[in-house]
Amino acid sequence: MMPPRNPTRPVRVGSTTIGGGHPIVIQSMCATKTTEVLATAAQATALAEAGAGIVRIAVDSRRDCEALAAIRGLTGANLSVDLQESYRLAAEVAPHVDKIRYNPGHLFHHEPERPWQDKVRFLVDVAARHGCALRVGVNCGSVDPAMRQKFSAGDSIGPMLHSALEHCELLDSLGFVRYCVSLKDSDPRKVVEVNRRFARERPDVPLHLGVTEAGLPPEGIMKTRLAFEPLLREGIGDTLRVSLTVPNARKREEVEAARRILDDLAAGRVGSSPGMERPGLDIVSCPSCSRVENEAFVELAEKIRDLTRYAAEYPITIAVMGCRVNGPGETDDADLGVWCGPNFVNLKRGKTHLGSFRYDEVLSRLKTELDAIVAEKRAR
Repeated sequence: MMPPRNPTRPVRVGSTTIGGGHPIVIQSMCATKTTEVLATAAQATALAEAGAGIVRIAVDSRRDCEALAAIRGLTGANLSVDLQESYRLAAEVAPHVDKIRYNPGHLFHHEPERPWQDKVRFLVDVAARHGCALRVGVNCGSVDPAMRQKFSAGDSIGPMLHSALEHCELLDSLGFVRYCVSLKDSDPRKVVEVNRRFARERPDVPLHLGVTEAGLPPEGIMKTRLAFEPLLREGIGDTLRVSLTVPNARKREEVEAARRILDDLAAGRVGSSPGMERPGLDIVSCPSCSRVENEAFVELAEKIRDLTRYAAEYPITIAVMGCRVNGPGETDDADLGVWCGPNFVNLKRGKTHLGSFRYDEVLSRLKTELDAIVAEKRAR
């Protein structure tokens, strides 16, 4: 039996409802190119049939918007759209989706001279006119720079939490309450802490749980359990996604993993263990999605995991990102980071860009850098 949930308000998303005591809704995201209409519609339907109550699709251009209109006619899945910098595309996609997800940290990129509050008012107006829900999606690697500057360099939770609360306050003041919030980090411990703090401040707001860039299975599933299990046991969380680095054909594994976590929790089984939290090599890789510019990204992540096993005991973070949207920022806090383009892979050590390498040559350079980091840690 599931633990009692926080008394959040209900938020309708198409034929399903988040919060308000309704069953926890599982989500996933299409990894096919949005402009590949038939493939994307088929994947959305397959994910829904696997148990995803909401399926997210990325939109970055007007071509994507046109494709989304066609996709809507080919699938009965409840659709959420993922906007990046171009928030104005909301007006074009809203007639075809049930929910719009925006990232507060990305609003400043487009029309930077315009206050973010005006941009949110635009999104609220669009959502209200078309009967869409909103998700305020705050990610650790893309917090609004103005908010980040208000906190110490070592505090990554404070900016996320206050960004979410700030947006909730504005949405409430506009009379728009059909929204939920997500606060995601690649570190499960931070996911637990920031969601606990938000739930104390705003117990009425439905929460979408997730570990951004959880990584490859099975490690990515276990990392997600570390975040989900303590929160769900405390009644925190109304919808969730397990974000895995998997090929397109295996995308339903996200849904299956989420169902196992919920089933285990209902049966009183705990899938994680305290020993999993010990420091060691952490490979952070983003979930496969339509923004991945080369499907070799997934294979590269698997090769990096195999190549770096010898450093498993060292507290080192390697980030593997699949596109230009998340790549530059999400790799900044890693010891080593790669973010993949169509033909080349950018390699970073901390915030320092070491160069661009072909997919078949980046591994040797990455190992050289990892050897140097391991040697430094041994010498301490």
